[in-house]
Amino acid sequence: QRRSLAPSQLAKRKAGGEDEEEEEEAWQPPTSRKRQKAAGETESGECYRSPFRKPLAQLTNRPHCLDSSQHEAFIRSILSKPFKVPIPNYKGPLGLRSLGVKRAGLRGPLHDPFEDGALVLYEPPVLSAHDQLKIDKDKAPVHVVVDPVLSRVLRPHQREGVKFLWDCVTSRRIPGSHGCIMADEMGLGKTLQCITLMWTLLRQSPDCKPEIEKAMVVSPSSLVRNWYNEVEKWLGGRIQPLAIDGGSKDEIDRKLVGFMNQRGLRVPSPILIISYETFRLHAEVLQKGSVGLVICDEGHRLKNSENQTYQALNGLNTPRRVLISGTPIQNDLLEYFSLVHFVNSGILGTAQEFKRHFEMPILKGRDADASEAERHKGEERLKELISIVNRCLIRRTSDILSKYLPVKIEQVVCCRLTPLQTELYKNFLKQAKPVEELKEGKISVSSLSSITSLKKLCNHPALIYDKCVEEEEGFMGALGLFPSGYSTKSLEPQLSGKMLVLDYILAVTKSTSNDKVVLVSNYTQTLDLFEKLCRNRRYLYVRLDGTMSIKKRAKIVERFNNPSSPEFIFMLSSKAGGCGLNLIGANRLVMFDPDWNPANDEQAMARVWRDGQKKMCYIYRLLSTGTIEEKIFQRQTHKKALSSCVVDEEQDVERHFSLGELKELFTLNETTTSDTHDKIKCRRCVNGQQVRPPPDGSDCTSDLSQWQHCADKRRLQDSVLKAAWDAAVSFTFYHHSHEEQRGIP
Repeated sequence: QRRSLAPSQLAKRKAGGEDEEEEEEAWQPPTSRKRQKAAGETESGECYRSPFRKPLAQLTNRPHCLDSSQHEAFIRSILSKPFKVPIPNYKGPLGLRSLGVKRAGLRGPLHDPFEDGALVLYEPPVLSAHDQLKIDKDKAPVHVVVDPVLSRVLRPHQREGVKFLWDCVTSRRIPGSHGCIMADEMGLGKTLQCITLMWTLLRQSPDCKPEIEKAMVVSPSSLVRNWYNEVEKWLGGRIQPLAIDGGSKDEIDRKLVGFMNQRGLRVPSPILIISYETFRLHAEVLQKGSVGLVICDEGHRLKNSENQTYQALNGLNTPRRVLISGTPIQNDLLEYFSLVHFVNSGILGTAQEFKRHFEMPILKGRDADASEAERHKGEERLKELISIVNRCLIRRTSDILSKYLPVKIEQVVCCRLTPLQTELYKNFLKQAKPVEELKEGKISVSSLSSITSLKKLCNHPALIYDKCVEEEEGFMGALGLFPSGYSTKSLEPQLSGKMLVLDYILAVTKSTSNDKVVLVSNYTQTLDLFEKLCRNRRYLYVRLDGTMSIKKRAKIVERFNNPSSPEFIFMLSSKAGGCGLNLIGANRLVMFDPDWNPANDEQAMARVWRDGQKKMCYIYRLLSTGTIEEKIFQRQTHKKALSSCVVDEEQDVERHFSLGELKELFTLNETTTSDTHDKIKCRRCVNGQQVRPPPDGSDCTSDLSQWQHCADKRRLQDSVLKAAWDAAVSFTFYHHSHEEQRGIP
């Protein structure tokens, strides 16, 4: 019988005198009928507990090691365990300096060379299995791959250009030479290609380390801020360039010293952007250290090896030099030598050796009186020169852009002089007698002044009004030819043939479209006339010339390119801002007067037809019919050696012009509709009408075969010029359209 073990029951039993011990010994708790099996016990009662199962041990507070030395050794063994990399499946080395970022095995490229669209600049040679066993893993070359951020936006011709630049500056094209000339025409993305080159050299090389520590960009002052913006645009904050665009001399010196003192693999500001003028003034600071790469934008400034800018840059301690110029000098051998000698010194020998081996034979061979042997020798030396230069020069034409940009129509508009201009022109030729000043083939200072006076007269009589008032040579008695009550305070467009055409072009453009216009001139006085015209017609405008600060230039360009900006006209001085500016906010450009150097005109006319342009572009080149302006245009078209300005340097005039050609400058042809068209003997035109193809079925062999004459308004492609024709403005024109190159009829 089961008894309760509760304390109250035990007390009762004890009080009753029952023997507790006997009761407890006698009593046994009843067993259950069905007893659960112990873990691991079989039906027969045998236990098959796993031998690997350890019995539970009672925890005690007794220390593991009573000996202090054993305890210290135990703690050290715990703390000395190696760091475990928290990366799944990491199999790299686990040395003391490793933090889980070091690659295992052979060195690898910075970017994947096998990714789709990867631009590989260098590929290490393929090694045999035997060579792979012998090679030192820490010295194995790796692929050099352009950052995918840049390679994705590069066009095919730009990828080719980056590869060419990298091969040149790493001495792979010409052993021992590290320079090259990027001579692509305007608008082909030379800036982007050079930024890609800099970024690649600053980050990688076949040796698995940066090729250079620092790079320097030297550009015209108006492009310093543009370079800074381009670096920010394409690299997206990955790098912090240093742009010097103003400040005191001490402040600039402090910044340049800080730049030159930077060392190491990760330089805070590895790119310096500086203008030619600032570089020349602070060359002493920059020449104390070394720079890995120097890029000279608009490098045709270095065509004269005697000027201070050339000497200052040539003294820079850097072997890698890249010269950018959209208009390289192709006909002046001395200028060619200066450019090539700057980037690759010694490749053409010394100046005396170049003159003896190349210049003299080539010039003799091109002479009209040269013998057959001299001509043959001249051709051989010319081919030899081209073969050497082409190893470090790359040039692609703007025809490539026709795949990516809208159609561009370039038109040369020949405008007749007004009666006032004609009388002033003839009166000047009679009085000044510039032809008689030419003695023994030399040109005098007065003849140079005559050229400038005639060019200004072609623009507008107002530009020579002060000379008429003062009765200077050539303008005596000319004041009476002006209308009564004439004043220069107000502009009268009807007194100039070109200004009259410009007035019609602007009026029709403003009233029929939302297009913007860029007006380009070589003279700031002409820009003053443009301002008066805009105020009279209430056109909103902005103006960029040499008086504007560098910072302000960048701001007005950015504002004008904004589609929502109200400015209709951008006035540009070709001398101050004709190079490198991106004015894609406008799609019409008027070249109001020609320059002796065709490169200047080409640079200015390329401001609107560039990457980012969405509209069809129209270029108007205005010339005064039968005047000195047509002679200038003819010299440009025939690609004569007029790279230097005739007005500024007397020796260039003597070298490029014969006495007969100089006399021809000072003539006026009143009977022609276009002196240029008469001289090229165009066979496309019959009775003033254009015919395609020429009537005899042959190709046009004139020097202006790319230009097409047209005197029929029905063939005009531009609605603005059609309207001007209807307004009884008399002119002829030529046009060159990239539409035809794209196969559009």
